[in-house]
Amino acid sequence: MARSKPVPSTVLVTGGAGFIGSHACVELLDHGYEVIVVDDYSNSTPQVFARVERLAGRFVGAVYELDIRDQHALSAVFDRHSVDAVVHFAAHKAGSLSTRMPIEYYDTNVGGTTALLRTMEEHGVHRLVYPSSCWIYGDAGGGPLDENTPVRPGTPYAASKWMCEEILADICRRDPQYTVLCLRYPVPAGAHPSGLLGEDPRHTPENLLPYLAQVAVGRRERLSVYGNDYPTRDGTGVRDYLHVMDAVEAHRVALDHLGDAPGMRVYNLGWGSGSSVLDVIDAFSRACGRPLPYDVAPRRPGDVAELVADASAVTRAWGWHPTRGLADVCRDAWRFQRLNPDGYVDTARRPETKA
Repeated sequence: MARSKPVPSTVLVTGGAGFIGSHACVELLDHGYEVIVVDDYSNSTPQVFARVERLAGRFVGAVYELDIRDQHALSAVFDRHSVDAVVHFAAHKAGSLSTRMPIEYYDTNVGGTTALLRTMEEHGVHRLVYPSSCWIYGDAGGGPLDENTPVRPGTPYAASKWMCEEILADICRRDPQYTVLCLRYPVPAGAHPSGLLGEDPRHTPENLLPYLAQVAVGRRERLSVYGNDYPTRDGTGVRDYLHVMDAVEAHRVALDHLGDAPGMRVYNLGWGSGSSVLDVIDAFSRACGRPLPYDVAPRRPGDVAELVADASAVTRAWGWHPTRGLADVCRDAWRFQRLNPDGYVDTARRPETKA
């Protein structure tokens, strides 16, 4: 497909030390992009960058510790670097936690995005890849959900993502210079296959896979399954799990396609099929070689019975589709946790050689 503008070469990655952000840095560096990172390390650590550089074989261009709501500090980064495009990962992401901390979620996710957009505007940067979420669809019922599914966010986290999409759409309608790609996906999971990068939350994990990995490695006693009375095949929630390496590949492909057309475009990412909580427990048990204990607990606010994405539109547009399934997610997540039982604190361990 012909492009109206050249592919951007210098990309600012907000939240680049985080789970998805760090994997995205490797992906972008591997494909020739220059990468600048900002992160406040509220749920991450600067230790990841030595690992990113080891995997990519070259350095991240620059890393700045700052809160993206600090527009003065963020502007100084744009002053120092000629940024062509932004990939905006910096956000709080736990739906259930957001019901207990709505102010913090709106402040960071929406306030941080508007501060970033002001700074981009001041420096003439009009190209953005925005990682959104299929959680904006809320309790939309069973079956794969496409981009035209009515939005019904059920948590402050989901609402904050939808608000940011609305802001971006308004900006694109006002100014034809802007090109924005919003990527909606349900549950990113897994780890880099080397075992060097993975999901290492600073606090008690709110999501299934990192909690399960900590149970498997002995950091936690057992998993709580929140609800077994949903109208699904085994009563537990069904999700479309997207391997983090597939997710970051899609973001890189989105950067490649920013020049295809002006304005805002929205695409789902995912498999179009889901796995239940019990499916994931079984798959992770097989990956780590032992059954993992769990208890059933009441449902959590904002949870839905099923969240599965219809991603056929992005396949038609770019030819992109995921290639790593649930077994790959669990295998790679377990390798990272096994090689890093205490997370990134344990920097002396080496990745195993892939056969």
